[in-house]
Amino acid sequence: MSLEILNKQVKKDLTYLAYGGTDWVRPLTHPEGHVYDVIIVGGGQSGLAAAFGLLRERISNILVIDENPEGYEGPWDTYARMVTLRTPKHLTSVDLGIPSLTFRSWWEAQFGPKSWDAIDKIPRHDWMNYLRWYRKVLNLPFVNEVKLKLIEPFEEGIHRLQIDGAGAPAKQLLSRKVILATGIQGGGEWHVPPLISEKLPRHLYAHTSEQINFDHLNGKKIAILGGGASAFDNANFALSVGVAEAHVFVRRKELPRINPIRQMEVSGMIERFHALPDADKYAAIAHFFKHNQPPTNDTFDRASSWPGFQLHLGAPWMNVEATDKGAQVTTPQGKFTFDFLIISTGLQTDPALRPELHLVEKHIGRWEDYYQAPEEIASPALDAHPYLSPGYSFISRDEQGKKLLHGLFAFNYSALISCGISASALSGMKFGVPKLVSAVADQLFLDNRDEILKNFLAYKEIEFIGEWPRQETNLVANTAKTKS
Repeated sequence: MSLEILNKQVKKDLTYLAYGGTDWVRPLTHPEGHVYDVIIVGGGQSGLAAAFGLLRERISNILVIDENPEGYEGPWDTYARMVTLRTPKHLTSVDLGIPSLTFRSWWEAQFGPKSWDAIDKIPRHDWMNYLRWYRKVLNLPFVNEVKLKLIEPFEEGIHRLQIDGAGAPAKQLLSRKVILATGIQGGGEWHVPPLISEKLPRHLYAHTSEQINFDHLNGKKIAILGGGASAFDNANFALSVGVAEAHVFVRRKELPRINPIRQMEVSGMIERFHALPDADKYAAIAHFFKHNQPPTNDTFDRASSWPGFQLHLGAPWMNVEATDKGAQVTTPQGKFTFDFLIISTGLQTDPALRPELHLVEKHIGRWEDYYQAPEEIASPALDAHPYLSPGYSFISRDEQGKKLLHGLFAFNYSALISCGISASALSGMKFGVPKLVSAVADQLFLDNRDEILKNFLAYKEIEFIGEWPRQETNLVANTAKTKS
């Protein structure tokens, strides 16, 4: 098979599903411009899958916007530095159950079935190439280099999106529904401890989520703070491109060894997490955070095999300061001096940290508004997460905010406590996207239910044209024809 043949197969498979049928949503007009039924903010894997899901539901008046240049949406060819994805290769995701749309079909069309059997995990760059193909073969409505600045409650049932960027078709867009498919950082911001951000000049450190000029670090000595998978990805990458030494500092005395996601993938917890009571949801995610996600064995082996790799366990950073030789780090094990620091300390989730939600965030319900966790597992970090519906929509903490938040959906990492990992991990996407799409479609339907029901009750188009009793002349004529 070739990609050309696979492209034809995808289109054929979709015709069997009546894909591309007539929209059922009533178009909404406004003198200020076109009103989209749905705008998806973020064109990475979540945004692409959400767009495909909506098109399958015959909701085509949609638009995907992304701030990055075409083909560089998401982390895969920007700041992600792992060699392969961490997700097992056999788990499907954005294909939404269409075999010809799976990564495996795309891979085998180019490299053959034996090559699929030979790979252990999906190579990162190939995953990005697959997403580029996915967008193209489905012809998804997309605009790149458009950054969302602000979501503004406009008129009832409509949101106004203030946008900017080289690809922006206008200063603003109007939409009935907005899906924030903004990935792992979309519910808050990447976290750099004040110990670092308030004491060091910016040229001495970077977060793993940032672009880093490793050419300037050739032959240098760097430190990485954090014990998760990303820390080891960055250590391996740095050493592979010429960094002389990469020291990973971990607060814990032992590296995490258990990956809770593997158990969630086989226990029903990903697809049915939304059905749990609040107490169970909170306890499950508190446990998830307690274990963190360890590096994969191959990632650790790659990083630790370099002569310049050093691992420091039980070594929290107690102090950092700039010196004429770089950044000096103080730990319980002593003081170390490095040319550069890479911070792998995750993120903070809180709608108040998102500039695009500035006008509405005070109305967004948080978990602290709806559930008081037992003292032994209570966490301000968890409490700050938005309290979402099973369909990923924001829920207002007050009466005033109900209309303002209606139509806003958070399909990103901030859905973790309310909906589990279905919006933040590839292994959950095939379950999360259909729930999201169904919730958006339900809202669009119910927003217009009065008109829809009125039209239904007034419907009088005649379909059946048979008569009874049948006319005698017709009976005689038909009998004669039969005998002859």
